[in-house]
Amino acid sequence: MANPFLRRATEFIRDDATFLEIVSPAPLTTFLAQHRRKEDLFDLPVRILGAPGSGKTMLAMLAEFRLVEAILRDQSSDTNRDLAQALEGAGFLEDGKPKVAAVRVPMESEYRDFWELPYDDSVRTKLALWLVQARTMLALLRGLTNGDHRKLDSIRFIARDASEAQIEQIGGLTAAGIRDRALEVQRAIYSIGASLLPPKIDDLPREALDPYQPFECIQEIEIDWMGSPLVVKPVAMLDDVHALHPDQFEQMFTALARREIKFGRWLMMRLDALSPGAVFRSAKSLATHNLQPDRDFVDVFMQGGESRIRERRRFREMAADMADRYLPRVQAFRNRNATNFKRLVPDEPPRLSQSRMHELEAQIERDQRRYEVTASRRASIENLVAGYLAGAQSGDREPEVGLAMVRILMARYANRISDRQVSLFEEYDPEPKTPLKADAPVAEGARLHLHEMTGRAFHYGFDTLCDASNENAELFLQLAGALVARMETQAIRGRSLALPAPAQQDVLRTKAVEIMDDWAFPYARRVRNMVDAIGAECRDVSLTPNARLGAGANAIGILETDIAELLVSNDELALVLKYAVAHGAIEVTRDYGQGSKSWCLIELSGVACLAHGLTLRRGGFLERDLDYLRKVSG
Repeated sequence: MANPFLRRATEFIRDDATFLEIVSPAPLTTFLAQHRRKEDLFDLPVRILGAPGSGKTMLAMLAEFRLVEAILRDQSSDTNRDLAQALEGAGFLEDGKPKVAAVRVPMESEYRDFWELPYDDSVRTKLALWLVQARTMLALLRGLTNGDHRKLDSIRFIARDASEAQIEQIGGLTAAGIRDRALEVQRAIYSIGASLLPPKIDDLPREALDPYQPFECIQEIEIDWMGSPLVVKPVAMLDDVHALHPDQFEQMFTALARREIKFGRWLMMRLDALSPGAVFRSAKSLATHNLQPDRDFVDVFMQGGESRIRERRRFREMAADMADRYLPRVQAFRNRNATNFKRLVPDEPPRLSQSRMHELEAQIERDQRRYEVTASRRASIENLVAGYLAGAQSGDREPEVGLAMVRILMARYANRISDRQVSLFEEYDPEPKTPLKADAPVAEGARLHLHEMTGRAFHYGFDTLCDASNENAELFLQLAGALVARMETQAIRGRSLALPAPAQQDVLRTKAVEIMDDWAFPYARRVRNMVDAIGAECRDVSLTPNARLGAGANAIGILETDIAELLVSNDELALVLKYAVAHGAIEVTRDYGQGSKSWCLIELSGVACLAHGLTLRRGGFLERDLDYLRKVSG
């Protein structure tokens, strides 16, 4: 059986039962049930934004009425019960019954082609918008009837107040009338877009030009549910709207944001459809055509909407659930009854061989002589390190980590006494200007130094796998899929499925380089140049003997004022940074205060940190300017 971790695109899973077996309810809880504007998600337009693979399509498919109905009709499995609970928390169910009738409409087909037609913008926008509405109504009826046209008579559409003039244009309020009118509109508009030569404006079919606005007319739908009438809220989930022309999207979004519309409207889109300022989360840039976020529409960010610690903790839970659902679909794991993915990527620290330990000890002895550190001073440093390691709650506390920490602190000590005068009458062992401290950043720096000096694994364990994925489900499955492939090889050879730290490190780094080599988005070459240059400089600084940045650097800092000016300019560098963020090559933290200055941190993604052997911890950065970015991205 093919590795299911590598068949990650949910839109390619055609079987509903298979989809429900592997889908996790976590996104419903994370992005919708806990959203601060949860009560407005079905009334105002909603933009669901994320990088490719962040789970937008999966969310839309899971919320479709046909799948909600399938989940509710079969509550015999734990999976369906969990999904039903998550759907209720997100507002799709109420008291175990459907509250929303949602339908997903893919937008990556021919809608953008209408923008190339030789008509006025208003005509081109109406053609695409009315085609979307016609297809939404047809898909909605298919979902409500499950393909059985005999059920049409049990469906009644409810119009909003003061919409009498629009009822006739949509075919009335009966399901059959609405279906027939939608088919008529779809046929007429499709014939225009599919023509070899576009017809003249005067020759356009009347059915394509007549007003057709079911979104503005329909408010609710009454259906038959288990023998009783049930009123549900219709919701159109327009998937991949970033495929539209930018001007086309703006005009369609403005039309869909009219306050009198009671039909739910969700627009699933990638970040690269936004302006550079919006991608960098400038509040001013999030507004569009005089529409203000939270007043006229709601944004749901699949990444970067919360604090880093909370997002990582939340994603680890979601990733563990996803991985455990995929495992039984791999024959080798099913044969061995392996059901917990975490146990297959243990975070047990690697150990150096005896010969490597001797080499490390000899290196530290040489450093002690070079830094002229006295035996008593080294003993006090070793006591500091021992105290830290004894009190550390968890993690890597192996002896070699302690030795590497001692080496770093000796280098720091030498730096801090470099300007002290030497006494002719006593042993030279002055106190440093700033007291030495053994802490978690020094320990992380020590592990990084060990990786460089001895090849000891640095990236391993389930938490590292999740953090390297940057809260992106598809990226997690790519990295996890590479690990699973190695595990399958282990199974064929009759070995343990669990991968030791060195094997995890090897697989993750190789896969990370492969992912970066496959980048194919706009400005990908320039983004790769920039990432590689930043990665190389961060590694050089991270490996300085005194580990001056503690855990090390994985970012550069640009003054916030300079970034703000760049984002409103026509400088091509703004587009390079925009696509780098939108496609997960870098992450951005605005208004990061340090040294009485405000910085914009441009942080390498987890994949780039894997490829360059850098820490995944945030905070260490190199101070640079825009000219530096222009140079390294050229």
